[in-house]
Amino acid sequence: MDKPKTTPKDFFLWAGAIVSFYWSIVAFILLTFNYINYTFPNALNYYQSDPYQSGISYQMASIIVLLPLYMFLMRFIRKDISLDPSRKEIWVRRWAIILTLFVAGIAIAGDLIALLTTFFNGEELTTAFLLKVLIIFIVAVGVFMHFIADLKGYWNKFPLRKRIESIVVVIIAIATIIAGFFIVGTPAQARLARFDSQKVNDLQNIQSQIIVFYQAKQKLPETINDLNNSLSYGPIPTDLQTKTAYAYLPGEGLSFKLCAVFNAESKTNYIYQDQENRAAMSIPAGIKGAPQDNWQHGSGQVCFDRTIDPSFYPPLKN
Repeated sequence: MDKPKTTPKDFFLWAGAIVSFYWSIVAFILLTFNYINYTFPNALNYYQSDPYQSGISYQMASIIVLLPLYMFLMRFIRKDISLDPSRKEIWVRRWAIILTLFVAGIAIAGDLIALLTTFFNGEELTTAFLLKVLIIFIVAVGVFMHFIADLKGYWNKFPLRKRIESIVVVIIAIATIIAGFFIVGTPAQARLARFDSQKVNDLQNIQSQIIVFYQAKQKLPETINDLNNSLSYGPIPTDLQTKTAYAYLPGEGLSFKLCAVFNAESKTNYIYQDQENRAAMSIPAGIKGAPQDNWQHGSGQVCFDRTIDPSFYPPLKN
């Protein structure tokens, strides 16, 4: 008996199914990795105030679009096979399944190698690392078992179990996406966090301008408008959210306050535009329970106390 020929329809159905499957699997893994990175941040890395800017939104969209597309294409393919069982033997189907088994097997082996290498090197097995290893292992084993069963015709013999498996996969995908809103917050909350991050950057900018002003004039500016200088920094930044100016309050001697209204308590350390500013300024105690940081803030109006140390920033010679 001649083997059935692969038609263009067969080829593109399987190509679309495999591409959408691989893409959705990678998006799922990267999405869970982002959740893990957010929950267990690395203290040595700067963490973005908006996790959706790190790819979470794209990964969520990929799962929402591509997983249903894969399931629709596979349902269409299985319907053709039920009408013509010889379609099970076309080369594109066998190649797609065997390739997926190969990739899943490589992923399992590589995952275990990474775990053992880290262990034998005596490196710390952090919670984040172990969770990532576990995610890859579970996904790869699940994919391997699913396609082994498909290759052996298991799902054709037990269609109800196949339906249950599909429902479980959909529930896991939906639960993963919804969990993200509890782990990293909603996109609306992330937008507010971007505003807060921008406010800190603006205050850092203003602080630097105050230092330059002091070095040039040996005194603090009386008002924030005194800093406007088109030849140096340009216009003083204003709060993009409220469209109002930031509060600048000169104090005694070389002390001053910079104030802004924040949407939420800060969750991360900020990068300083001028690293010397940290040493030159008096650092407040910060928020209870938060790491010591020059720009940690709570919600609502927050003022940062600063005092210029002339030994770090001596006046410029005329």
